[in-house]
Amino acid sequence: MSIPNHILEQLNSQADLVSIIGRHTTLKRAGGEFKGCCPFHGEKSPSFYVNPQKNIYHCFGCSVGGNAISFLRDYENLTFIEAVNELSKQTGIEVPKEERQNVSYQRSAPKPAVSKTTTPKSSSLPSVPSPAVDQSNLSQNSTDQGGVKQSGIEQSHVQASYDDAHSYEDYPPLDAYDSAPYPADAYGSEYPDDTSYPPAWLSDSDETINLHGMDNSADADGNLYDLLEQIQQFYQNSLTTHPHAKHYFLSRGITEDIFETFGLGYAPFGWQHLEHQFPQDIEGLKALGLVRQSESGRDYDLLRDRVIFPIRDNQGRTIGFGGRALDDEVKPKYINSSDSPVFHKQHVLYGYYESRQQRANDWLVVEGYMDVIALYQAGIYGAIASMGTAINESQISRLLTLNPTLTLSFDGDSAGQKAAWRTLEVALPVLADDKELRFLTLPNNHDPDTFIKSQGGDAMRAQIANAIPLSQYIFAYLSERYDLTLVEGKAKLMSQVRALTMALPKGSSFKYLLNNDIYQKLGGKRSQNIEAKDALLDFDGDMTISQQLQLCFLFQPRALLEDPIESIWQQAGISDLQLPAHIKQKAASDTLRPLAWEDLQDTDLLDIVSTIKRCLRYLPADANAAAHFILSNVRPMTQETLSRSWGGFYKTLTARNILSLDELVENLVMQLLKLHLQKKMQELIKNPDHIKLAIVRKQSQLLNDWLRAQQAEQSAQMTTVKS
Repeated sequence: MSIPNHILEQLNSQADLVSIIGRHTTLKRAGGEFKGCCPFHGEKSPSFYVNPQKNIYHCFGCSVGGNAISFLRDYENLTFIEAVNELSKQTGIEVPKEERQNVSYQRSAPKPAVSKTTTPKSSSLPSVPSPAVDQSNLSQNSTDQGGVKQSGIEQSHVQASYDDAHSYEDYPPLDAYDSAPYPADAYGSEYPDDTSYPPAWLSDSDETINLHGMDNSADADGNLYDLLEQIQQFYQNSLTTHPHAKHYFLSRGITEDIFETFGLGYAPFGWQHLEHQFPQDIEGLKALGLVRQSESGRDYDLLRDRVIFPIRDNQGRTIGFGGRALDDEVKPKYINSSDSPVFHKQHVLYGYYESRQQRANDWLVVEGYMDVIALYQAGIYGAIASMGTAINESQISRLLTLNPTLTLSFDGDSAGQKAAWRTLEVALPVLADDKELRFLTLPNNHDPDTFIKSQGGDAMRAQIANAIPLSQYIFAYLSERYDLTLVEGKAKLMSQVRALTMALPKGSSFKYLLNNDIYQKLGGKRSQNIEAKDALLDFDGDMTISQQLQLCFLFQPRALLEDPIESIWQQAGISDLQLPAHIKQKAASDTLRPLAWEDLQDTDLLDIVSTIKRCLRYLPADANAAAHFILSNVRPMTQETLSRSWGGFYKTLTARNILSLDELVENLVMQLLKLHLQKKMQELIKNPDHIKLAIVRKQSQLLNDWLRAQQAEQSAQMTTVKS
């Protein structure tokens, strides 16, 4: 399978290379890079570097180097196609099954110029009527299908008399793709000392750019990247020759040096200025969506009489354009060029390349082009904006790799806060315990652009530094939506918090801490765990740990959505057990596998767990009804035992307003695991098996160490709460 180079470039630039390599070796931040011991050869002193900016790796010990695709191929032994498909899943970038789109296009011979002496005066006027715009579908602050405000840089479409069906997917497909290795010679041995970026072959040449086409030959195929660069130069040159457009930027406080940094420009008024400027490249202009066709068959330019914001990819290449109307009354205010073979809005962050050039460390998600530029001009690097679509999980993961703290700055209006909440939901699955999300809502309905003009850069820095953490934002956002004077309102708020925390990564301790923190904010004077423990003691102090756990699972079956044993095994580090080489070689594979419910040899507990896992998706929302549903599906003996206890247990917990048993379940499972490991060690001492005994002792030690750390953390938290 032959995959277009631009797709490979996108996959490699968007891949989370630090996370991919971090699965196989420990990487620690070293300035703007990460370093660790090379996974390709054994070494004690780290000489392996990963650069998340360029998304490449290099080892100075064995000279291995490459990108995400090469690592998956060389280390994880994937085929080229398997590596590409894996990165496609991780990044969301679709690999075409048929090559319907390509960065190349057929150039054509320019049309002969028409003599002015034979051209009627009327022919100089546009023969295409001005398009009518459906105002009901366009607004200054556009919304997505869910009503959530996106960026002020929404892509909009010209409607009415112009055909809006601008799909360029009808290119002839190829039958198959040939497997080909990704070139490895793009990574020089000077990697850590190489500060030149982008690479030389992407840099501007010394040759003068020809704004009237890339060459005078109609036979050579054109390249969309080259054409986009030519168009960007044309727009930028037009800004200098149209004072009213330049005045717009100057009136917004943008200095002329920023014009060059961001390549700002102007698209002249006129229906066909791009066709006149690039007569040999009509097919390329159409493939980019910059030239479209009306219902009457006439071509017209998408961007007219608008200031231009070039959109760049991670390598600094122009891949699209955003255009803003000079008059605020013109709708739509912003138009983005449409998706093309080189531009996919959902994978691009405006300002990322420019911030990366400044080696930005702190990253801030904002809503619009002007916000990014105003922050950059104030010396606040790291501001980025999405392309009219909500920022996605892979983009958030990439930013959190560059810095474990990410700040979101959205407008304070309803649409802006809905967008912030949606971004929060998208971010939760990649928000590990060492990552942090913060929220900034500027006062008096300011956005970063207007706030900097009003208050200055230092005041903006102070606002960013004081952005509120995720836990506070969640409570503030939800408390405005529920009546917290009522118990019902508090219960609804806690229900939504629990739903949010379920999206956090597996093994997250933030899940418990957030639930407990918000519970206390709602007036809970003691932790849910202590209340639940007291409820169990009041109900029946003679119950075994297993019986207590079975009732807890009946009350809160969702606790088995993530297997508690597996979660504890991972959090305690037992799943990644480090053993001496001689023990590891002699140990049976069964000895090293994770512990399962079957290993506990508790028939009733196994019956409850397996039944809940089997029926989880069918359970009623009501806790009491769900418990009876579960009981009706277990063995008669288990049903008889638990039915006698369930009613009183449920009544006791509800009387105390217990909302969550997460920590109690974890504690009970942990006690069962400790008892199991102790029993296993006693058996191995009686019937000696030194290899198994060494492994079980190590497992027990790690479990006890983790338990002590958990208890210390909870004690510190309770001390903080009391103070």
